[in-house]
Amino acid sequence: MNTGVVSRRYAKALLAYAKAEKKEDKVYQEVRTLADNFVGIADLRHAVENPVLDARTKLKLLREAAGGAGVSKELMRFFTLVLDEKREKFLQFMTWSYIDLYREDKNILIGELTTAVPSPKLVDYLSKAMSKKMNGATVRLETKVDPNLIGGYTIELAGYRMDASVANQLKRVEQQFIAKNRRII
Repeated sequence: MNTGVVSRRYAKALLAYAKAEKKEDKVYQEVRTLADNFVGIADLRHAVENPVLDARTKLKLLREAAGGAGVSKELMRFFTLVLDEKREKFLQFMTWSYIDLYREDKNILIGELTTAVPSPKLVDYLSKAMSKKMNGATVRLETKVDPNLIGGYTIELAGYRMDASVANQLKRVEQQFIAKNRRII
């Protein structure tokens, strides 16, 4: 069976169960923590997929990776299901699918804003402007600082990219200058 199909089905089931228990926000935070730990700790995935480790050990490991002793019973029940069905090799993909489904359900868009210097006011302004543009969706912008932009910003959101940087404008002027000079010669 396709990795994406399995992962998506399990993620849908988790979201439906968490929504029924009115714990989808808490589960979302825990799943994000787990997904971050899968990326940050390479050996976590190997340990979870290790056939030598028993299910109880894997369950303890997953609980710690998802946030420790305060992990919701809904997520623990999900971990038990995954381990019982021997689907632990898909668990990282399940976390990503759950995050995508949750954001889709809550109308949350995640974008990336790159600026030449840190600018919290610009982040707030663009978040609000993009929210209006995207029919009231909640927009969260992850920020990066890149001094090579010289000034301005670039923003990527929902498949769109806008480059309002000074470096891009200088590049365009240079290309226009070169194109004009080719005609002269």
